Amino acid sequence: MIIETMVYLSVLFTLLGVAYVAMYRCIDRSVALRRNADALTSAVQAGEHWRADVRAANAPIQNERQEVIHIPTARGEILYRFETNAVLRRAPSNAWVRVLANVKSSAMQPDARQRLTAWRWELELLPVKKDTSNTNRIHPLFTFIAVPDANIVK
Repeated sequence: MIIETMVYLSVLFTLLGVAYVAMYRCIDRSVALRRNADALTSAVQAGEHWRADVRAANAPIQNERQEVIHIPTARGEILYRFETNAVLRRAPSNAWVRVLANVKSSAMQPDARQRLTAWRWELELLPVKKDTSNTNRIHPLFTFIAVPDANIVK
């Protein structure tokens, strides 16, 4: 009877150990998924904000040595730049504000079409470093395209 109890206890502790490991992995992957989802959401929101600024341009957009783009609007000139793993935005008469962090690369370039010039923003985010579950196998890449309203042929 004591031997059967010991066998049942060892089986129970083995099952509890396996269940604990499975639960820990699920929690770890859930946290990593939440971090990745937050990074993707902030990138999409920054991209939509950039597209709205480009669509509001009322004059040709200037690209300063691939570092800073100048978007002239009715409210004033809006500037975007990439530096030290962040994309910064400057509205008229304001300071630089970080609109997106943890950026590996960013390039805002004109994309000439037949009758108009669109603007393309190629964006790559840095991988999440706190991901211990090895679920970060892909690098988030984004491409945003916008056409200034001043370019539309009527």
